[in-house]
Amino acid sequence: MASDSAGQPAANGGDGHKPVTAADIAAQIGGRLIGDGQTILHSVAPLDRAGASDLSFLAHARYGGWFATSKAGAVIMGPAFEALAGTPETRIIVDKPMDAMVSVLARFHRSEPRVVGVHASAVVSPSATLGVGVTIDAGAVIGDQVVIGDGCWIGANAVVSTGSVLGRDVRLHALSTVYPYTELGDRVVLHSGARVGREGFGFVPQANGPVRIPHSGRCVLEQDVEIGANSCVDRGSVDDTIIGAGTKIDNLVQVAHNVRVGRMCFFAAQVGVAGSTRIEDGVQLGGQVGLSGHLTIGARATVAAQAGVFGDIPAGELWSGYPARPHKEQLRSQAALNRLAKIIRPIEQLLKGESST
Repeated sequence: MASDSAGQPAANGGDGHKPVTAADIAAQIGGRLIGDGQTILHSVAPLDRAGASDLSFLAHARYGGWFATSKAGAVIMGPAFEALAGTPETRIIVDKPMDAMVSVLARFHRSEPRVVGVHASAVVSPSATLGVGVTIDAGAVIGDQVVIGDGCWIGANAVVSTGSVLGRDVRLHALSTVYPYTELGDRVVLHSGARVGREGFGFVPQANGPVRIPHSGRCVLEQDVEIGANSCVDRGSVDDTIIGAGTKIDNLVQVAHNVRVGRMCFFAAQVGVAGSTRIEDGVQLGGQVGLSGHLTIGARATVAAQAGVFGDIPAGELWSGYPARPHKEQLRSQAALNRLAKIIRPIEQLLKGESST
């Protein structure tokens, strides 16, 4: 384990169980080694916090100052930085240091311990079907007619409600909830506090007050979908809510009823998607993006952070701002406003002078 100068365990991320040498890392990523290949590496850390047994990386010139004084045992870096002045002497040269670093992180990752079987405090309906190699942790609740595929791991106090179906190797972290009749594909991950399959925010105003619309649609998460902590995906009302294969959704995201999300989409934190919107394959939504209902966001479109979208976005385009518009148009508009402010000031001064006379 990495230690600081006082001999205490380091607080760096990626503190693994099996130390490796710099030569091992270079061989794994196909890098060119400069310096001592026998340098022992226990963990990973950023340049400014790395110690003598930490692996770090340098991918951008803005961090050259950190590299100059870094105490990292070895640094993965691009060819452009090979001769950069700095204290780290053991350097691993690769064309794409960021990609290389990602590929070696698994060697330092600490896996959460797992015990296959059903904890004594879990509540499992007699009518539920459990696959081979399933783990159900303390306090979890498995409802009637639930089907849980091979290799699934249901975390502490997680709930899988009546009639839901989980594929193989699904991971439900502690306190996540799967509402009734929800379908999760293989390798779906729900992080703590995620809620999928709840009824959407659908009401009809009537004389005696709002009446909830019964939701008869499903909530379907296809294979390899990941839902972040405290995010919600509503079930459909008259249609299904579907999250396409490989889509990754960050923390604190709301996906409303009847929404269709394509394959390999990425939603950053605090995104909100209103009902019946269609999001095609490969769309990326930045943090705090809001989409109004019944829109179509074309394949591979990107929406910048905090944009408010009120109309359809064509495939492949980058939009930003509030209200959202094509990004270049948004930049021109902002530049025009900035110029307008400079023009208005002397006009205001002129008018003020005239009024005083």
